[in-house]
Amino acid sequence: MKKKMNWFSVGRLVNTHGVRGEVRVMSHSDFTDERYKQGTELKVADTPDGQGKMVKVASHRVHKQFDLLTFEEYDSLQSVEPFKGMQLYVSEAQLSELAEHEYYYHEIIGCAAIDEEDGTVLGQIYDIIETGANDVWVVRRDGKKDLLLPYIESVVKNVDVEKRRVYVHVLEGLDE
Repeated sequence: MKKKMNWFSVGRLVNTHGVRGEVRVMSHSDFTDERYKQGTELKVADTPDGQGKMVKVASHRVHKQFDLLTFEEYDSLQSVEPFKGMQLYVSEAQLSELAEHEYYYHEIIGCAAIDEEDGTVLGQIYDIIETGANDVWVVRRDGKKDLLLPYIESVVKNVDVEKRRVYVHVLEGLDE
């Protein structure tokens, strides 16, 4: 039996850019130089399991807060127009090994954030904000404002990717 291929979203195609087939991508990958390297194969689809189209990156540049890409054999506005609103996916086989205490977004987003002191489930991590100093993990909580957890040693104590749990120490003032 053939193993199902897992796909992970690295960005959303928000618009076209110019008339030569360039697309504007709102990325949610912290490895954009690797993901959008010339020759990299990506899948353009609505969902990870959708059939979509395989494309090969021809060029990548950054403009304002967007990544601008062109794909081999897609050299006109009309050829990339159907991609608007779709997601870009990378296959599981293309993911590289990370150093200790480094994680892919898909490994963190969806995890339960748990107070290490009393085992209370604080909420679910639903977003990661990149800052200059460190990432901030955003926890959605019932009936409260989102909890912002800086990914630093004094806050994030243990990450259990298999059990989808992140054990944290909430510093005074963070839980307001």
